[in-house]
Amino acid sequence: MVIGVTVTCFGQKHTWQYENGKWPQVNEVIPQPVSNPVLDQAEQLLVAGDTQGARKMLLAWEHVNKDSPVRDRCIYLIAQSYYKEDDRILAFYYLDEVMDEYPESRLFQPALELQYSIADDYLNGHKRRFFNFPILPAEDEAIEMLYRIQQRAPGSALAEKCLLRTADYYYNSGQFDFAADAYAAYVRSYPRGASVERARLRQAFATLAQFRGLLFDPTPLIDARQQLLDFSRTYPNAATDEDTAGFIDRIDSAFAGKLLATADFYQRTGEVKASAYYLQFLIETYGESPEAAEARHRLRSFPAWATSPPTPPIEGGYAPVLEANENGGR
Repeated sequence: MVIGVTVTCFGQKHTWQYENGKWPQVNEVIPQPVSNPVLDQAEQLLVAGDTQGARKMLLAWEHVNKDSPVRDRCIYLIAQSYYKEDDRILAFYYLDEVMDEYPESRLFQPALELQYSIADDYLNGHKRRFFNFPILPAEDEAIEMLYRIQQRAPGSALAEKCLLRTADYYYNSGQFDFAADAYAAYVRSYPRGASVERARLRQAFATLAQFRGLLFDPTPLIDARQQLLDFSRTYPNAATDEDTAGFIDRIDSAFAGKLLATADFYQRTGEVKASAYYLQFLIETYGESPEAAEARHRLRSFPAWATSPPTPPIEGGYAPVLEANENGGR
């Protein structure tokens, strides 16, 4: 009985064949790309910069060689010709054809990498041509390209790179809601990725950036504070370098300010007891803050019936309060 096993290691294939109780290594014949004089000449024209001459030759050859074993190379060269002429959208579609029709082609990975370069260039500000003028932005198309690359090679290093590039683009362009979602997806998909530390920190900052002010929903503050706390526990050295404690203190100050603003609202609308409740809640939660000092000052002018017990419990809907309970109080 003869059994063959092939192992790929560092880009080289090694084959062992079981025979007569032993596993001798055998030399494997690796198929080389089929040479074609027309495609070779077209490729030389591309190198020389004659993209139109090369493409004319390639399109004519492809028209009469639909079943050729090297047709994938022809389509790939056509894509390169459009790429060199800065018609990158059309180049992207020809690269799609290579991967759709020839998933086992040796050009599958080079086609993916060229697609990534196209998308990355667009995100870096490269413009699409309109009447031969590079004036049209293509960031939305680039994001769609990166998504399609991830779908073609899920779990690969290139897919990881695409997801991180998408998140970075949203972050750098100020689209913090999309950035936070994309970084969260990266952390879930690649928990041991090389960039997971940076992704978690940027996710927290992107979440924090969505807080619009004291009069608006505090959910981004709550989420960002917890994310920064988790980051500090997991990466204490990086947390020190990035001063996450300072950000947490500023978030706590924002929470205190929101409680003070809420108390002010109730006082202005005649709900004195509700206002006193929030002022007391502020003092119980952030007793050392400047806002707590202001709350104590305001409570002195309140009638006794408004500040009478019961005082507000330490439990509440804000993340700092929950953290205070975990740590035994602030």
